[in-house]
Amino acid sequence: MQTERCSGDGQADRREPKVVVGAAIISDGRVLACARTAPPEVAGMFEFPGGKVEPGESETAALIRECAEELAVRVEIGDRVGRDVRMAHGRSVLKVYAARLLHGDQPRALEHSAMRWLAAGELHTVTWLPADAPIVAALRPLLASVTD
Repeated sequence: MQTERCSGDGQADRREPKVVVGAAIISDGRVLACARTAPPEVAGMFEFPGGKVEPGESETAALIRECAEELAVRVEIGDRVGRDVRMAHGRSVLKVYAARLLHGDQPRALEHSAMRWLAAGELHTVTWLPADAPIVAALRPLLASVTD
């Protein structure tokens, strides 16, 4: 997917969308959901932790960095979960990966207002950000079959 923007001289400027990565951290058949603190219109809604991939950074390296910054945990990144989700009118794309905690690390809500561990049957008990919602459906069968 590419987006086009017109530059000052009227030429179409093609840009790849920015990649945002999320971690579906799974432990004991549950996934970690984190509540946003900002911006105000989405505060309190739940997401998978993660963030933007920086220039020159791989998607997995970005997730490892983001999990350390947001949750103070070390993670091992696994397979993709679900499909690419277009965001910000096509300017960004969300890619979510399964992840597992390493070395007995326990997440801390450094940048979120709350955290919840959700089993497959509990995924509907929180309000997900619109971009994260399509991933939830792909997680159900994965959570139902996973045990640590």
